[in-house]
Amino acid sequence: MAKQVKPLTETQLKSAKPKTKEYILSDGNGLRLRVKPNGTKTWLFNYTHPVLSKRVNLTLGTYPMTSLKTVREKTREARGLIEQDIDPKSYRDKQVLKEKMRLNMTLKNITLEWLDVKKSNVTEDHADDIYRSLELHLLPTLGEVPISELSPQLTIQALKPLEKQGKLEVLRRICQRVNEIMKFARNSGYIELNGLTDIKEAFKKPNAENMR
Repeated sequence: MAKQVKPLTETQLKSAKPKTKEYILSDGNGLRLRVKPNGTKTWLFNYTHPVLSKRVNLTLGTYPMTSLKTVREKTREARGLIEQDIDPKSYRDKQVLKEKMRLNMTLKNITLEWLDVKKSNVTEDHADDIYRSLELHLLPTLGEVPISELSPQLTIQALKPLEKQGKLEVLRRICQRVNEIMKFARNSGYIELNGLTDIKEAFKKPNAENMR
C-alpha cells in the first residue's frame, strides 16, 4: 500500500531552512518542494512521461514567488494533460517557443520580410520609397505590435492623422501596402486571416487633386 503523504502547509514552507545538502518536501500527487543549501526553494512536479514511461521533473516556479495554491493548480493542469497522453514539459516548451515567435513576428519584422520579396518585382528606389512611407506614417505607432494582434480598429486609429492632414493619396497607398503585408503574412503562415482587407473603406477617398 502506497504511503500517504500529508499535504504541506504554509507554516512548513516558511520554516523550511537550508541544510548542508538539498532536500525534498512532498505535498503529494507528485508535487515537491526542493530546498537547496543556498536557500532557494523550487517547486517540482514529478510524474511519469505518458509515452516514454520514464520519470520526469517539471519545474513549476520558486517559493514564495509561486504560492502553494498556485502551484497546486499548475499541478492539476499538468495532470490533465497527462490524462490526454500529452507530456506537460514538452507542451510547456512548445507554448514558450510559440509565444517567443509570436512576439518576434511584429509588423516591422514582417514588413522587412515582405519588402525583401517585393524588391524582386520593383526597382530599388521604389522599394526604398515604400519603406520610407511606412517608416514615417505607420511603423512608429504599430511597428512593435505582433502582426497577429493587428486589428482594423488599431490600424485605422494609427492612420487617422493622415486623413485629418488631408494626405488622402498617401493614406490610400499605405492601406494598399498594409493589405499586401497582411496577405504576405497569411500566405507565409504567420496569421490565419487578413483582417485589414477593407480598412481603406474607413477613410475618405482621394480625388483627382489629391492624386497629383
